[in-house]
Amino acid sequence: MSTHAARYAAFRRRQAESSAAIEDFQNLYGFEFDEFQIRACQALEGGHGVLVAAPTGSGKTVVGEFAVHLALRDGHKCFYTTPIKALSNQKYTDLVRRYGSDNVGLLTGDNSVNGEAPIVVMTTEVLRNMLYAGSRTLTGLAYVVMDEVHYLADRFRGAVWEEVIIHLPESVRMVALSATVSNAEEFGQWLQQVRGDTTVIVDENRPVPLWQHVMVGNRIHDLFVELDSGADEERPGGDGRKRTRKRDRRDQGGRTAEIVLNGERVQVNPRLIRLAQEDDRITQLAYRRRHPQSRARGGAPRPRSKHAPPTRPQIIAELDRDGLLPAITFIFSRAGCDDAVRQCVYAGLQLTSDAEADEIREYAERQCADIPPADLAVLGYHEWIAALERGIAAHHAGLLPTFKEIVETLFSRGLIRAVFATETLALGINMPARTVVIEKMDKWNGETHAMLTPGEYTQLTGRAGRRGIDVEGHAVVVWQPGTDPEAVAGLASTRTYPLNSSFQPSYNMAVNLVGQVGRERSRTMLESSFAQFQADRAVVGLVRQLRKHEEALEGYAEAANCHLGDFMEYARMRRELSDREAQASRDRGARRRRDAVRSLESLRVGDIIRVPAGRHAGFAVVLDPGVQAGRDPAPLVLTVNRQAKRVNAADFPVPVEPAGRLRVPRNFSVRSPQARRDLASSLRNKLDGIGVEPPRRVRDTGAHEDPEIARLRKALRAHPCHGCDEREDHARWAERYFRLSKETEGLRRRVEGRSHVIARTFDRVCGVLQRLGYLDGDTVTDEGRLLAKIYSELDLLAAECLRRGLWEDLSPEDLAACVSSLVYESRRNDDAFPRIPSGAPQETLAEMVRLWGELHEVERDHRVSFLREPDLGFVWTTHRWAKGDLLDRILQEADMPAGDFVRAAKLLVDMLGQIADAAPAGSKVRSTARTAMDAVRRGVVAYSSVG
Repeated sequence: MSTHAARYAAFRRRQAESSAAIEDFQNLYGFEFDEFQIRACQALEGGHGVLVAAPTGSGKTVVGEFAVHLALRDGHKCFYTTPIKALSNQKYTDLVRRYGSDNVGLLTGDNSVNGEAPIVVMTTEVLRNMLYAGSRTLTGLAYVVMDEVHYLADRFRGAVWEEVIIHLPESVRMVALSATVSNAEEFGQWLQQVRGDTTVIVDENRPVPLWQHVMVGNRIHDLFVELDSGADEERPGGDGRKRTRKRDRRDQGGRTAEIVLNGERVQVNPRLIRLAQEDDRITQLAYRRRHPQSRARGGAPRPRSKHAPPTRPQIIAELDRDGLLPAITFIFSRAGCDDAVRQCVYAGLQLTSDAEADEIREYAERQCADIPPADLAVLGYHEWIAALERGIAAHHAGLLPTFKEIVETLFSRGLIRAVFATETLALGINMPARTVVIEKMDKWNGETHAMLTPGEYTQLTGRAGRRGIDVEGHAVVVWQPGTDPEAVAGLASTRTYPLNSSFQPSYNMAVNLVGQVGRERSRTMLESSFAQFQADRAVVGLVRQLRKHEEALEGYAEAANCHLGDFMEYARMRRELSDREAQASRDRGARRRRDAVRSLESLRVGDIIRVPAGRHAGFAVVLDPGVQAGRDPAPLVLTVNRQAKRVNAADFPVPVEPAGRLRVPRNFSVRSPQARRDLASSLRNKLDGIGVEPPRRVRDTGAHEDPEIARLRKALRAHPCHGCDEREDHARWAERYFRLSKETEGLRRRVEGRSHVIARTFDRVCGVLQRLGYLDGDTVTDEGRLLAKIYSELDLLAAECLRRGLWEDLSPEDLAACVSSLVYESRRNDDAFPRIPSGAPQETLAEMVRLWGELHEVERDHRVSFLREPDLGFVWTTHRWAKGDLLDRILQEADMPAGDFVRAAKLLVDMLGQIADAAPAGSKVRSTARTAMDAVRRGVVAYSSVG
């Protein structure tokens, strides 16, 4: 029986075993469930929690939707959580379509729709806040779906996932849906430890096969070929069939990187390897012809391919000809995505029919009907919709959210054929394509251009292949200068990546936990985090290594045993003597250098000196003393050989003493060969007149001058082991003992550093809160209860601002401007000197920065660092917007994409809401914050396609 037949037979057996509930549920879908989906649904119906790790596009969400189905059937509640608001909006729309608006709610911070419904879609932060607040909405909760749970590796927001998993009531069954990760079993073991009975289901089979290609020029080549394939290269066809054309024979002299892919032994296409080798040779030859000196230096320039990369319109046109649209092209730059759309429009690409173009325009106009025409013009609406009508669009965080949602919908309906996107699209949004194009294999990570990781490559290419539509998906890498096909193959053949925790306690978390269960139990709960679980597993390996080292140390000590006495004592004296002599030598060198520097500092123009060492040894005359504040002197001298060079302390093992003086002409030019020749001649004549003295010998301040060294040498000679015939053999074993002992101490420190690391951090956080008065032992103070309501990276700073009344007398626009500094983070190319409104905002912001400095000092005393400095980059823009200024002026002055502006403004509205809720009773800040929310939440900030 073939593999496929066996798999299908097993699937039918599973299906036969499935319950009526699963069969009823499957009838809601237009396809038969895969084996892993049925297994997960069976586990869930049997009362187990489940972890499902499967490739992007494999249908993991079916399992989450079965939890929804069970909750509605049994009259319970189900929360469906996602990492991002856009995905929450999308899932809400899907569930409303299936179960009706009365049964489904949405809570994202931006939107609150039917929050007491039996099924509520929400961002994970919303659920975390509910758990800490003990919300009544949790009553009757039976299931929580955590979509994209691998997001807990995110270093900024990942901790929220672990907080939810740890704090959910035991009665709630959890459905964790993850991309394929290499340590799914480890993650599952942790879930079983903290959540109880959890079934782990890992499926690595893509429902739609993925073919890997490289586009060289305007030709698409297979990245892999079968080892026993014939001479014809198969080219992808959108209908699932293959178009054949003549392929070059295997390069007998080339490499044939072999791997097993989808059960088949394949190799990297030898033609691509040969192209890379040819590019490298051509580049090296061309470079060396232009730069002959590079041969001596071994210069190796970056290869410049003779195969020019295709233009973006050429790529789309070629994919269209091969039937490979719709396609998503990943470009790791927002500006690059927008440029790609313009290039395709200017090139005249038309990917839609007239009827499709009319349908696109009608839908886009309907969705944007509430946006005033003046704002549409500012947002580039007309250029955007003109590209949409051609079936072309960009998708990135700089777009207005409404525009992004329109692109997502039109793409899913098959009306948009080419999307140019940043990698953020790969994070959960349901936009599968027939083909994914990766323009470059490296991207800016905030510090440098780094190669894509296997995990990133898998996440991006996972979009290729639409289940139920495409027979196969295609991933196309564009050939660029320096492309290494074997490196691409390594990424393409590595399907998994590890899931590592980013969890750490925060101030808000600490006061909430202590308020609920006390400090000691909070500490115990945090010890159950995935971060500590992973640290403990790593410690197990370190402890095993530590034991091996300790056993080896015992063996070394035994081998160094001497019948005359304690050889380890003798060996320690030898090491102490050696260290003392080395330190004495370093001290002498440092003294000589200080003496040499002081002597150089005293030189004047015209002094004749002897350079005793280095490349410029010999007599020379000082042209410039080379003394600069904060630096060692580096005199410019002219040698008797007419060379003008700078010397420094390294050239003088002994202090320099002038041997005479020579007049240097006032108009002397070191650039003039004649002037150098004349002065060198005068120098030689002067030396003949004064005679040449031999260089002064360096006085040896030997080790005998150090009484401790003398004492150690005497004690060493008197030790019984000094006279042992096997002394040096013993010494070698002792030296190994000391080297390994040093490594062992390092290992021991690593073990101690990883043990209870989360609990120790929690103790330090509590120390900060205790010192500032937010905690009093196991009691949360009034100020602590205020802090418990603020969920922000700068939670403690916001709480301190409220406690000290910094915002009490501010107007709504001034408060909005000041609070924006707590939520906004500038991009790396933003203005380093942002504009600040004068008056109250300027004074308050200065006080906030000073207060941050105080808190930073407190943190440093307790060895934590959670609070970044307030960012003033959005202050001026917020102030103008809250005062009612027009959108076009705001965006023009801020030089900010509409999407960034809207996202920052919505974060600000959310933070103002938290401040309004947290402000003490009777504080004016409560009403001011709510007024500020209304002032910011207007125009494009208020537009939403959901609810």
